[in-house]
Amino acid sequence: MNWIQLLVNVVGVGMMVWIVWYFWLYRKEGVKISETGGVQEVVIKVKGGYDPDVIVVKKDKPVKLHFNRQESALCSEMVIFDKIDKSANLPEGETVTIEFTPGESGEIPFQCQMGMLKGKIIVQ
Repeated sequence: MNWIQLLVNVVGVGMMVWIVWYFWLYRKEGVKISETGGVQEVVIKVKGGYDPDVIVVKKDKPVKLHFNRQESALCSEMVIFDKIDKSANLPEGETVTIEFTPGESGEIPFQCQMGMLKGKIIVQ
């Protein structure tokens, strides 16, 4: 085996390790949102995904999620929260607010109507 084959093998193994870490092992901490006037608020940019897509909130405190859709892709037209039975249409270029008060700790997943864009609220 010459040095070029060795280099290709090392780079290949390195890329496989990176792919396994990125897609299966890496876990985002989540964005802890601040509280203003007793309400936890965050702006979520919708463009190729949700940013931030992992949000940490406190239980029994009102939450306002301001979704701002900045793209025209059909997938991002709607956001659905199955666990709390809420959903909203997201018109392009507008901000839509979803309000709720989490009563128990755990995770509240949300997604687009096609299930391609995903995020979650972590209630502590």
